[in-house]
Amino acid sequence: LLEATVVGTVNSGASETITVNDGSSVSFDGNFIKEDGSSYSGAVDVIMHHLDPADEDMPMQMPGMLYAENEDGAERMLQTLGMLAVELRGSGGEELNLAVGSTSEIKMPVDPSLMSIAPATIPLWHFDEARGYWKEEGFATLQGNMYVGTVSHFSFWNCDIPAEAITLCVTATDEEGNELNNLLVTITSSTYGTSEGQTNEKGEVCGLVPSNEALSLNIYLHNNCNNSPIYTSTIGSFSSDSNITIIIPDIPSFIGETVIGTFNTCDGDAVTNGYVKLVYGDLSYIDSVINGEFEISLLRCPENNTFSIKGVDFNNLQLTTEINYTFTSPTTNIGVINACNSSVEFIQYSINGVDSYLAIDDISCIFYVNWDGSHTLSINDSTNGNSCLNILGTLNQESYIGSYSLNLPVSDISEPHFSMWGECIGLYWTSTPNNESTLTFNLTSFGEIGEYVDINFSGTIIRDGDNIDTISGIVHVLRDY
Repeated sequence: LLEATVVGTVNSGASETITVNDGSSVSFDGNFIKEDGSSYSGAVDVIMHHLDPADEDMPMQMPGMLYAENEDGAERMLQTLGMLAVELRGSGGEELNLAVGSTSEIKMPVDPSLMSIAPATIPLWHFDEARGYWKEEGFATLQGNMYVGTVSHFSFWNCDIPAEAITLCVTATDEEGNELNNLLVTITSSTYGTSEGQTNEKGEVCGLVPSNEALSLNIYLHNNCNNSPIYTSTIGSFSSDSNITIIIPDIPSFIGETVIGTFNTCDGDAVTNGYVKLVYGDLSYIDSVINGEFEISLLRCPENNTFSIKGVDFNNLQLTTEINYTFTSPTTNIGVINACNSSVEFIQYSINGVDSYLAIDDISCIFYVNWDGSHTLSINDSTNGNSCLNILGTLNQESYIGSYSLNLPVSDISEPHFSMWGECIGLYWTSTPNNESTLTFNLTSFGEIGEYVDINFSGTIIRDGDNIDTISGIVHVLRDY
């Protein structure tokens, strides 16, 4: 999150420039408008942040990801050489922008570590808050160590090298062909930097990579043992979507483990609808339970031989405590665990009155104020190790309680609305969702940290052409922040 710190004040009718300590600057011709398009006269507070890609915190500060649409409408990957976020506010706190026909010159420094790849001319990209990705608009030129460009409105502006991208899927197996899950896979481009992902239960991870370029691939067992890769190679180049399989030879320093057991209800019956989660270091392993039996396999390092287990019983809304164990190689039988603790929070909803979804654990609920002053409520469920459900709301600032409509695509990110998407039941919309979709979110309780947030929602979603889904659900979660 970026603080809304005013770095300077300019006045309508006057040409002025605001410069911050690192040399970033914005010039103004003195012509400003309000959100309704009417002219503004008076003092203008300037809020500005330069985001440096050499800063390890930048991925947490920038909006979205480095995915973009160029001027021809084609998708691109980006390598950023710097971003500039600018917001303008009037004397009454109202949001302002440049008047129609006005422009501003922006300057942002290039980190010395990136000067060797900095082109003389680079495309400028602004972040489209309604669509959630970057769009090409104009260019900047390199003058000394500064990129200088001209913009006609304010948002996040980004100096980036674009790349054509293909989707690459990597599957990791051992020499016997067993698929290896929860491995960290990194792919590095000499031009566009490093991206990473984690293999799923099928040993597979997929993502966009630059086309027609040799790439460096490294596979890690995360940070449970050390930071050295267990496999490294050069792959590519790829001119189209591709799938590759990486065979990782047996490494003696890692120990194969299998954890088995029985998961029962508090009454001693086999759990028929739930899951067991094993946590080892910074990794989580999930096994869905149908008849009470579970089995989880993993690799571990010799110096770390402890793990924890937690079980969730959906039918009875109960779960176990987190129980700690020590491996007894090669198989650890933990015996019987019982779910006797009642869930204190849950998310439940149905699609078309049939497909029911339930979460009672691994739910986060966070409230925060954005750099532009808007108030956001973010609820995320990571049941089964996936980002299953995301509910994101921009709240009324007078009173959070009330009804909100689905607003997708979002015409103004600061206007009160809710949106929802999720992996586990396929709640993903196309890039141009139907504006006739109707979904109402009723925020009925908004507690302090440690207290409950309650939402009920219902309506229809029109997606993938003419498919209509009726959705209804309830959220009863504890506020974490």
